[in-house]
Amino acid sequence: MMSRNIAVTKAFTRPIEEQSLEIVERKGKGHPDTLLDAVVENVGVKLCNYYINNFGGILHHNVDKGSIAGGRAQVRFGGGELLDPLYICVVGRATTEVFKDNDLVRIPLGTLTLESMKNTLKETMRFLDPTEQVLMDYKIKSGSIDLTHVFDHSVGDIPRANDTSFGVAFAPFSETETLVFDTEQLLNSDAFKKKHPEVGEDVKIMGLRTNNDIKLTVAAAMIAHLIPDADHYQSVLEDVKNAVLDQAKKITDRDVSAVVNSADDPKRGMYYLTITGTSAEMGDDAGVGRGNRANGLITPCRPMSLEATAGKNPQNHVGKIYNVLAQRISDRVIAEEPKVREIAVKILTRIGYPIDQPLIAATEIIPDEQASWSAVEKSVKAIVDAELEDVCSIQQLIIDGKARLF
Repeated sequence: MMSRNIAVTKAFTRPIEEQSLEIVERKGKGHPDTLLDAVVENVGVKLCNYYINNFGGILHHNVDKGSIAGGRAQVRFGGGELLDPLYICVVGRATTEVFKDNDLVRIPLGTLTLESMKNTLKETMRFLDPTEQVLMDYKIKSGSIDLTHVFDHSVGDIPRANDTSFGVAFAPFSETETLVFDTEQLLNSDAFKKKHPEVGEDVKIMGLRTNNDIKLTVAAAMIAHLIPDADHYQSVLEDVKNAVLDQAKKITDRDVSAVVNSADDPKRGMYYLTITGTSAEMGDDAGVGRGNRANGLITPCRPMSLEATAGKNPQNHVGKIYNVLAQRISDRVIAEEPKVREIAVKILTRIGYPIDQPLIAATEIIPDEQASWSAVEKSVKAIVDAELEDVCSIQQLIIDGKARLF
């Protein structure tokens, strides 16, 4: 086996918990950006399964582009009307026909794509009817010859990268990062929705920590037909705020405050009311990759990639695979090496290179002050090497929906 280019260095920074400022964001599953990421990713998985079931393996495809053009709604307490539907379009490249047993087999691309889009919307949104309230479209064409060539050729059993790209991750989450992530998960949990069905799926959490003070800004779309008046609306907001603060006590001893739907202006009759539970119904548009990174957060105070992971093929697109891999390495180091306080991982390769042989797999470590650096370096390097050796297992994790991508 070839030796891999793995670098383990000490980070020239303080642990995030000791820094004076953090900004952390998470866009919930009904936010237009997250919703679109889910749509394109599930189209990609649908294609993967079709290719595997019919041709024995994943064929070239990338459906990692697309957009949501928001609709137009007229909303009031107790109900409303969707005047213009949402428009969702998936864009990309895919294998559209295959020679099998001397016959040309055409892939039912339209059926697979539209069926997947419809199912994703139905499974994600309680009050959005994809048949009546959404115009679904796709612009997926045959892949370029050069990328198809790269896709179809491996080095042994290892696929070759079909892009020059990188993946970035870090661990562990700080208290602020955990708080932001868990707050969105709470508000979109089945238990919370059962108790408070008025809260839609479009939930966005922004966290700001300055020293030991954490301020949370919560934007939660409300379901108009379940809210008869302003008093009911305000009572739901208060319940949301209390639930957020109660959970915060379980995560941090820092001072936490929360504001819910701060753009409301009761004097002007302005409230965050929706028919469907997403701001996309009233002109909030979306693009793939504008939302959460592969760890589920947007963290400008941490290293992160701007690469869109959703919709890329999971076999050899390193823009997807390496972000998942970097997070696996980060989490494993923290779990197995107690002398590491923080780790950041950055992995880069060139198009055409075997995906287990990146140009560089670089880690930056903040070790415990009492740690033996040579021991930490050796341990981390062994973990990185082992995860690169096992990189192909990520494909199945992604297809099975077991790898977080956004």
